Amino acid sequence: MDIKSLDLNLLRLFDTIYRLRNISRAAEALGLSQPATSQALTRLRLAMNDPLFQRAPGGVKPTARADRLARTVQEGLALLEAGLEEEADFDPRTSSAELRLHLTDIGEARFLPRLMEALGQRAPLVKVHAQTWAPEAIPAGLEEGKLHYAIGFLPTVASTARIELLTDRYLLLLGSNHPLAKRASANVVGTEELAQLDFVAVRSHGETLRILQALRLEHRVRLVASNFLALPALLRSTELAVLMPREIALNFEPRASFRLIEPGLPLRDFTVSLHWSRRHERLPLLRWTRALLLDLFCQLERPLA
Repeated sequence: MDIKSLDLNLLRLFDTIYRLRNISRAAEALGLSQPATSQALTRLRLAMNDPLFQRAPGGVKPTARADRLARTVQEGLALLEAGLEEEADFDPRTSSAELRLHLTDIGEARFLPRLMEALGQRAPLVKVHAQTWAPEAIPAGLEEGKLHYAIGFLPTVASTARIELLTDRYLLLLGSNHPLAKRASANVVGTEELAQLDFVAVRSHGETLRILQALRLEHRVRLVASNFLALPALLRSTELAVLMPREIALNFEPRASFRLIEPGLPLRDFTVSLHWSRRHERLPLLRWTRALLLDLFCQLERPLA
């Protein structure tokens, strides 16, 4: 293939289909008709001598050649767009820019206090807008600039730039008056003991429900709450148990009212990552805030004691 004969708009088309995994949605995002999109994709396939995308449930999936091509295309488009935008330098002392984040309620509890404290000291006029996005909408939100960063355990989010911030694990949290908390001599329980407990699950953090389903314990869920705010009072006043990330459990006060126990789970460890779009990563606001986020949170860990 001769780059001189290639219409660069085809690379933008390729990038959009790769991100969205759906030709119809890509056409809509680019403002093209379905026939025009199909014709352009055919031209690109002929130029590359590869089908690039194959039919899959809900859309298309990339070929191995498309996977190899995607990063180069994304980085090239990012360089081109950064050069054309010529955005003024970001001055954290005077900027009133808005930083848009994907965080679940548990992510807000973990990350926002330290972030807002740091911004208050270093960028006092910068505003933060945090909300929870559906995982399938995050890549497009990042690429379109509607979202600057996504922070969390997001195993289904692909085609983004990302870096691991920290590792965490799920613990069993009980009220200190729970019968198991009183009789457990060690800080570890097995699956047989877990099967005797009644659980509260949190709708905004679906991973705990998936763990219980994997253990075939979903029938032991007695309450599904919308978020984590009610858990401290619930655990103090009932004999319910909850599986939850260690870093959040460590913040429940007063500590004497709760007991943290290691459950015998096969998949209790997970990684929280920072996701962003390569297309916009050179913008001054994003360069500065990415450095700040990494400085604040990369490999944040605390002892279990």
